[in-house]
Amino acid sequence: MKALRNIALVATTAVFASCGYEQSSTTGWNYNDPKNGGFQKMPFEEQETGPNLVLVEGGTFTMGRNEQDVMYDWDNYPRRITVSSFYMDETEVTNMDWNEYLYWLNRVFGLDYPEVVSKALPDTLVWRSKLAYNEPYVDYYLRHPAYRDYPVVGISWLQASDYCLWRTDRVNEHILVREGILEHNTNQIGEDNFNTDAYFAGQYESGKRIEGLPDFDPNGTGFRRVRMEDGIMLPKYRLPTEAEWEYAAYGLIGNSLGERVIERRLWPWNGHGVRNPEEKYIGSMMGNFKRGRGDHMGIAGKLNDAGDVTTPVYSFWPNDYGLYNMAGNVSEWVMDVYRPLNSEDLEDFRPYRGNVFTRMDVDEEGFIAEKDSLGRMTRVPVTEEENQGRRNYQRADNINFTDGDYESHIDRAHW
Repeated sequence: MKALRNIALVATTAVFASCGYEQSSTTGWNYNDPKNGGFQKMPFEEQETGPNLVLVEGGTFTMGRNEQDVMYDWDNYPRRITVSSFYMDETEVTNMDWNEYLYWLNRVFGLDYPEVVSKALPDTLVWRSKLAYNEPYVDYYLRHPAYRDYPVVGISWLQASDYCLWRTDRVNEHILVREGILEHNTNQIGEDNFNTDAYFAGQYESGKRIEGLPDFDPNGTGFRRVRMEDGIMLPKYRLPTEAEWEYAAYGLIGNSLGERVIERRLWPWNGHGVRNPEEKYIGSMMGNFKRGRGDHMGIAGKLNDAGDVTTPVYSFWPNDYGLYNMAGNVSEWVMDVYRPLNSEDLEDFRPYRGNVFTRMDVDEEGFIAEKDSLGRMTRVPVTEEENQGRRNYQRADNINFTDGDYESHIDRAHW
């Protein structure tokens, strides 16, 4: 009986000792316990889905040409690759989206840095043709409300990349305001604007509440700023890689049976044509295409698509991932640097050419350098000296790796 009482005492003590704290499976120390230094483990279930984003479940597929190479270009060879799951915009970026971007830039930088605004303006002159009258598109396409839901055009790769950075900051700022961690600050001017990296580095203070997240550091103030480990803020937006875009466009998840894709596709839908075969919609165009020479939209009373040149971004049917206009309408940027033989050179997992490796700039004492005049953290290319001994990379610029750079030359003395 005495032994049983001892066992009960030990078990009860264990329950009371662990009550309220989760223990590390590695060290046994309590998480979120000020007495143990305050290392925190925040509750996390899954990442929040950002505005207008659709989850694209990753997997393996055959990337590249899916018809005969009748032009004998000898590029875009079919090969099996794997992409990770990722999020992608449900639609193309619209004129309304871009005008919101321009408005924000003008409000924040227009007075002191007007060149920032001018650099973001789309090239509306792309509409001009020597033998066609397209001036109405030049004058009205970007800003007239009739075109607000149409895809923005005349955007360079650099402009598209900058837009992704801006969108990252605006989405994360909105999350922090919504959660009551930041005050809503509409008076951001110049460098005094919310930037995700600057916030993480402790270099954005405007709009910050006195209260933040609870801090269990016994030497702290009781509150702290959000960290990436908390799972509250979203990762950076970016352009999709070519592999990701092609994978998402085909939407082969709709043709999977067990562990097999039972039919490849030429389009984001099944079949060889561009018309809907379903009885209810039979004959309707599946995307925005020029049907033939001189036929951009069909005849009056029976137009075959939603526009003469571009169409609203929700026109037509989405593919099996829920993505619209993955064929037709306008061309879309990807993140990669193009090389004709990329299909032979790149990795088979998350293939991508265009890496330029950087790091946060630091001052002479080794601390993170101050943000720049636009409120962004300064990044500098990594150097070979600091990467001596690394096997996976040493140089910063790997855009031309195995394609005309030093490593790919037989006689490196003449590189």
